[in-house]
Amino acid sequence: MGRMGPTDRRDRRAEPDEDQLEERVVRTNKVQKTHKGGRTLSWSALVVVGDHKGRVGAGLGKARGIPEAIRKGVEAAKKAMIEIPMMGPTIPHDIIGVHGAARVMLKPASPGTGVVAGGSARAILEVGGVRDVLAKSLGSPNPINNAWATMDCLRNLRDVEKVARMRGKTATDLIPWFYAHKDETPALADASGSESADDEDATNNS
Repeated sequence: MGRMGPTDRRDRRAEPDEDQLEERVVRTNKVQKTHKGGRTLSWSALVVVGDHKGRVGAGLGKARGIPEAIRKGVEAAKKAMIEIPMMGPTIPHDIIGVHGAARVMLKPASPGTGVVAGGSARAILEVGGVRDVLAKSLGSPNPINNAWATMDCLRNLRDVEKVARMRGKTATDLIPWFYAHKDETPALADASGSESADDEDATNNS
């Protein structure tokens, strides 16, 4: 029997554009192994890469020196890049990612909230281009496991338009909060514009 075709997760892997990627080192760790002849020192580096437009990847590199470990981490992160199905500056729905003892929860946030997260989750979300999101670690504080749990969250996010078509609904029916904020934004802008115009008129009359 031949091998199965590519899964949905593989279909969402993004081809990296070298010129637009930001590389960020999240953590370096010194590792010592004891052999008969003595101790061997090596380094590991957790690196995330992203284009701030919805593509992100994370990788772990190991080598005898820090620069080589970072280079290997960058290569691994580029190979593992995925596409984030975003709704404007945030994610479409709540989700929990798990890796080992680490559990990370991501929630959509209203415009202007920013990235409320820490550690490796914050680095991944920022370079991935998610500008408004709430994140919380529910398990182990290990930064490497938290990074994989965050990537698990992003990898398993569902595209709202596809889910809506499958259910015979519209995207507005599934996430009304997002479209409500979109409708409020122009109204707020018009209100602030009219207030500034009234202020100018009052100044001129005085």
